Amino acid sequence: MRRERVRDLLTRVADGSVPVDGALAALDAEPVESLGFAMIDHHRALRQGFPEVVFGGGKTVDQVVAIARSIAERGDGVLVTRVAGDAGEALRAAMPDIELNAVARTALVRASVPAAPSKDSVLIVTAGTSDLPVAEEAAVTADAMACRIERLTDVGVAGIHRLLSKREVLDSAGVIIVVAGMDGALASVVGGLARVPVIAVPTSIGYGASFQGLAPLLTMLNSCAAGVTVVNIDNGFGAAVAAARILHR
Repeated sequence: MRRERVRDLLTRVADGSVPVDGALAALDAEPVESLGFAMIDHHRALRQGFPEVVFGGGKTVDQVVAIARSIAERGDGVLVTRVAGDAGEALRAAMPDIELNAVARTALVRASVPAAPSKDSVLIVTAGTSDLPVAEEAAVTADAMACRIERLTDVGVAGIHRLLSKREVLDSAGVIIVVAGMDGALASVVGGLARVPVIAVPTSIGYGASFQGLAPLLTMLNSCAAGVTVVNIDNGFGAAVAAARILHR
């Protein structure tokens, strides 16, 4: 159960609209559920503020649907990343209110009691259009975690004036996520301009010498700009979780 739902429940107990036994019934669900092929951590929402996220890669369609439905049934919502093949339509059939994003390869069911949105925004800066799948994974994740989202798309260093003309957008962000492949230089440029935390996401986009994202990963790790941190290759999800925790601290 998410913290927002627990707070709402305790408030209703305090004002007498929910009896104590009713509250106990709402709270007595087991913290861990075994599906045989998966052990679901239902207390993650209370412990960390958001339910367990389902990574769709490497799972069968039936497994993805069963795990996602089990989490969503608690009312806390559920996010599935790397949705592939027929999994999207199977998830929609099981949960009609699910939001599918083909670019991000995500599926999202929103919580019955939404969290308060962040005061500041997450700005997602994308070097090129080819980086959009990773950037949109970050956007969907941050949105699911109650962050306000802004985007700057296709502002890579090959045309640096595109970024510099949007300086006021950089200055207004609370956290910036920079998504870039090829040489990955955009993260250093943004890090040299911004006063807020910059989270760099190397992508596997590029020609052979980019080594499926290793080249931009090393560029970002070796950035001379202070305040730039780096997540793994193509890990838009991880970048967004870090950004959300910063904004909701």
